[in-house]
Amino acid sequence: MDVPKDQITSLLDHGLFDSAQMLGCFLVSSAGTNVETSPYVKAENLVLLGDALFGHKEFRRALNAYKQALQHCKIIPKQTTSRSSLSTSNRSSSPNSLNISAINENEVKFKITLCHCALNENRAALAEMEGIPSKVRTLHMNLTMGKLYRISRHNRAAISCYKDCLRHCPYVLEAITALAELGVSAKDIISLFPQRYVEAQCFVASNDYKGGLDLFSELLQRFPSNAHILLEMAKVEAIIGRINEAIMNFEKARAIDPYIVTYMDEYAMLLKAKSDHSKLNKLVHDLLNIDPARAEVFGALSVLWERKDERQALAYAEKSLRIDDRHISGHIMKGNLYLSMNRPDAAVTAFRAAHELRPDLRSYQGLVRSYLALSKTKEALYAAREAMKSMPLSAKALKLVGDVHAINSGGREKARRFYESALRTEPGYLGAALALAELHVVDGRNGDAVSLLERYLKDWADDSLHIKLAQVFAATNMLSEALSHYQSALRLNPQNEAAKKGLDRLEKQMKGLDPDAPDEDEENEVEDADGDQEEAELI
Repeated sequence: MDVPKDQITSLLDHGLFDSAQMLGCFLVSSAGTNVETSPYVKAENLVLLGDALFGHKEFRRALNAYKQALQHCKIIPKQTTSRSSLSTSNRSSSPNSLNISAINENEVKFKITLCHCALNENRAALAEMEGIPSKVRTLHMNLTMGKLYRISRHNRAAISCYKDCLRHCPYVLEAITALAELGVSAKDIISLFPQRYVEAQCFVASNDYKGGLDLFSELLQRFPSNAHILLEMAKVEAIIGRINEAIMNFEKARAIDPYIVTYMDEYAMLLKAKSDHSKLNKLVHDLLNIDPARAEVFGALSVLWERKDERQALAYAEKSLRIDDRHISGHIMKGNLYLSMNRPDAAVTAFRAAHELRPDLRSYQGLVRSYLALSKTKEALYAAREAMKSMPLSAKALKLVGDVHAINSGGREKARRFYESALRTEPGYLGAALALAELHVVDGRNGDAVSLLERYLKDWADDSLHIKLAQVFAATNMLSEALSHYQSALRLNPQNEAAKKGLDRLEKQMKGLDPDAPDEDEENEVEDADGDQEEAELI
């Protein structure tokens, strides 16, 4: 059976990889090929087979085919190879793009690199890339090499590769974002790409979230239906705790493009924080139908399962990181799960991993909470101060230092000063107001706590604000006011467990019952749980 190469090429161009790889097997195994064909033709045939296998996602087999092709290339006279095959090819520089009229060894090496990347063999991928002379590296090659250097923490070399990308094409936004995250100044990047987008990414990378949001908002006015800008804004708003604004921008992005997966695990975390379980369920269902192999999908599954089964949620978070071990929100989710499972030592490891990839407010917050849970006040204070140093204009960082001081009775005055400084920096920061109110309560100044919190009622429709007010009123035996605020909290968030439990305690208190005594339903639940445990032990 004669296998025409142009037909395999046509199949590859049309994405029919299954048929192409079956025909490719015939091509490389024919008797004539094995006995009479020149090494050049054998190499050419093996590259075609490798392209088909890569497209079919059989990366290990593709890797083997490409390596065999390179072995045959070594015995081909140098004048038969073409360094210009990439530019003369009509196909793109993907693993399916080799021009079959000539074998370019550097292109084959790049195909081998992409196989190693697909198999998460980053060290082998980088070694292969370093065998390609810098003068002949294409845009795609430089971008891939920058990513590999960054993974291996060779940041200076990564910066050089990303800059080469922008010299080839100033619109490689991946390279701009990477350079910003690697600490390259906006001035240096703007010399390569003169746009406000660069400044926005540099502000965010340097933890100046307000500056980044202002510039993204400016860009959004010019490009009002830009889903990418909406996602970038939502991500930053999620980091700094602007939950309602972040949810709104995520929803706008999904309305523009309902098949977006990027950052959707971040969106899932926000829906969980708002106890919007119906939207969270729908989101996860949608993501599973869009692309069940993405890291974000397993991150969203982890969020969904946290209420039901923390161990299953942890398994999904780990699956997310096996798909992409540089997925920051996966490490954050893992750290939060370990904290809720009372494993702060493991949480520290997870938050450190996120911090090493990109220090941001959430990794600092996670580290501080974990160290405090381990009673490592010195380490917690160091992390909080580092956050304040890297984000000098951040009220959240100031509050973080206050949180550490508030742990000890001797540090409450320092904590109060930091909370007040946070409120001067950002007067509308509810988190600092709630923390300061808690200090007032601890010091017996309930009236000051109520006065402080009531100032925020006009501008904040927030269930946590109403719960704190209800707790303060209940502690001062102002039960009707406490009842009103618990009911307000549940109107805002019917799923809020703290409000439900607080209301239950308050109703018992109003009836003259012991608020800590379990009700009949709870006793039945305990009995049912004991029965289930006994049954499980018998099984």
